Amino acid sequence: MSVPGNDPVADPTGYRTLVLSFLGDDDPADVQAETPGVLRSLAADAGDLLRAPPAEGEWSVLQLIGHILHAELVSGFRYRAIVAEDEPRLAPYDQDIWIERLPPGDADLEEQLRLFDALRAANLSMWARSTEAERARVGQHEERGPESFELSFRLIAGHDRLHVDQARRTLGALRER
Repeated sequence: MSVPGNDPVADPTGYRTLVLSFLGDDDPADVQAETPGVLRSLAADAGDLLRAPPAEGEWSVLQLIGHILHAELVSGFRYRAIVAEDEPRLAPYDQDIWIERLPPGDADLEEQLRLFDALRAANLSMWARSTEAERARVGQHEERGPESFELSFRLIAGHDRLHVDQARRTLGALRER
């Protein structure tokens, strides 16, 4: 369930622009530090609607939380590859297959949130310790081209907000039924 009307393969610049528009001028570390609490709040607010998709082929709030967790896992690897290696290849992943084959409904929500908390804390710590030179290092994303550690870090902050917004719209749609 990709972002509606946006294909990162066909239009990588448009994807970046969209995702970064959710970040704006905000500090990406501050945005990312807020996300664990926001996800907990979303899950609590969803209540019995947590696993309900708003329509056929769309993700539930639980699946959106799972997707944010998957993105954090992948991003953490990419950050480390960019800093440690010289222009590493950054492989994309099929988010729909990950949700299908690694469904968040099979795991306890609190377990998922704790895993997200740990991954996010490790990635924020890496960012805080990184130097300007490390933040400027670049990997080669197979779909989007060159991406620095800094750009990757900014993208995940915008990605958080994009999908939190999507989860809120999902709940709104479910409650209007």
